[in-house]
This record gives sequence, C-alpha cells and structure tokens, in this order.
Amino acid sequence: MHQLTRKDLVLLGFLILFWGLNWPVMKASVRDFPPLSFRSLSMIGGLAAIALIAKFQRASLRIPSGQVMTVVKLAIPNMLIWHSCIIIGVKMLSSGRAAILGYTMPVWAVLSGLLFFGDRIHRRALLGILLAMLGAGLLLSSEFAHIAGQPVGTLFALTAAAAWGFGTVLMKRTQLDMPTISLTFWMLTLTTTVMSLLSLLLERAEWHAPNAVTWAGIIYNAVIIFAYAHVVWFRLARLLPPVVSSLSVMLIPVLGTFSGAWMLGETPQWQDYVAMLLILAAMSTVMLTPAKQDQ
Repeated sequence: MHQLTRKDLVLLGFLILFWGLNWPVMKASVRDFPPLSFRSLSMIGGLAAIALIAKFQRASLRIPSGQVMTVVKLAIPNMLIWHSCIIIGVKMLSSGRAAILGYTMPVWAVLSGLLFFGDRIHRRALLGILLAMLGAGLLLSSEFAHIAGQPVGTLFALTAAAAWGFGTVLMKRTQLDMPTISLTFWMLTLTTTVMSLLSLLLERAEWHAPNAVTWAGIIYNAVIIFAYAHVVWFRLARLLPPVVSSLSVMLIPVLGTFSGAWMLGETPQWQDYVAMLLILAAMSTVMLTPAKQDQ
C-alpha cells in the first residue's frame, strides 16, 4: 500500500482546512445567488487555474487513446452528481448541517464496495453504517419536524455523499494512465459544461451580477477548492485504498460546523451535535477496519 510522504501530509492538512472553511463560504455565496450558477462560475475559473498550473508543471492535458469514456465514468459520481446536489443542499440547509451530511461519504464508500464490487465488510464497518444512518436520520427527522425545515435539502446532501463515496471506490479501481491534474481538468470540464446548461435551463430568470461576497466565494472555490483541493484529493483517491483516503474527511464536518457558527452566526442545534458525534463514530469504525478489508 502506498505510504503518505511528508509532502502528502502537508497537502492533506491544507486540504482539510480549506474544505472545512468552504462550507460557510459556499453558504454565504449562494444566499442571494442561484446555486448552480455559482458552481458553474467557480468551475470556469477553476478550469483556467488548473490549465495554468498544468502549463507551469509541463503536464500534458491529453486524454490517452480510448480512455474518454473512462474519464466520463469517473466524472459523473465524483464531480457532476456531487457538486450539483451538494450546492443545492447547502442552499437549503445550514452550512454545518450540509457538511455533516456530505461527509458521510466514507460510509457510502464502504457500502459501495460491498454492493458493487463484492468487498467483504467487517462487523465494525457494519456498526459504522448503522451509526451514520442514525445520524443522518436524526437530521432528516428534525427537518421534517419544523415548518421551515428542508428535508429535500437533506436528501440532496445524502445523494451527493453517496455518489462521492461510490466515485471514490471507482477511482481506486480504475486504471488510467494520465496525470491527476489532467484527470481533474477533464472531469471538471465535463461537469462545468453540464452544470452551465442546467443553470441556463433552471436558473436563467434568477441571473444577476454577483455581489462582493459571491465573487469572493467564486474566486475561493476556483483557485483553492478546484485548482488545489480537488487535485490533492484525487491524487489520494488514486493512490490509497478508499477507506484510508477517506480518513482525510473526518475533521472536515467538525470544522465546517464550527466555522459556520463563527463566520455566519449559525447556531447548531442539539441534533447537529449528536449527529456529528454519531457520524464521527461511524467514520472511526470504518477507519479501524482491519487492513485486509481495504485492499
């Protein structure tokens, strides 16, 4: 199994920080701006940034012969479904609650391995799945319990997490001879194209000039999230077993929840704290699964 170098650990630390802080950044950005359009603008900027970085690194952006459909297959769960569903979930939910639900991803990765790839699951992983479902169910029930609740937002966030979990397993099991930055560029190209069309069809009546907060969010997501965090994440997902690469997300929902409280004045409810503990416990059981299960 590939071992993380010191450089990988440093990159991973920044990834956790940047992704955690991005939850309140996204929430603030889409409060008064259509979410798919926000994501599309961020992705266009991200493509430009990745292309510049690839040119600086002299990395080829060419897709190997016969591998176009493989790139498409990886892009759909890892980028298209994840980004379109989670940004709608962020629009409907608090940033912390969306982060907690979005980062049930490691549990969905374990389930995907069982259902689609014939992996064996240890009893501790089954316990983790139960704990995560209890946490998600708690948040979903609390959304239904309030007139102003957004159960649809919860379902969007869970759909995004399930797609990302499946995509993480698929990424590890796919052989593709191209640099990670090039793979990220083309997956992002496909996602940007589809999401731009969706924003045109669904949000055209809501289009208006972004305000300063939204522009700041667009720039942050373009440069920090797409040009940095995604490239680092896909490198980990290609090198490491899915359960091990998922370790990097354990602190992100905690950071997302408390940074949302700090930056946006959100007040986490008792359901958020209990769900966070349940989901962190679930991820811990997944990470403690014996190494032979991760192969």
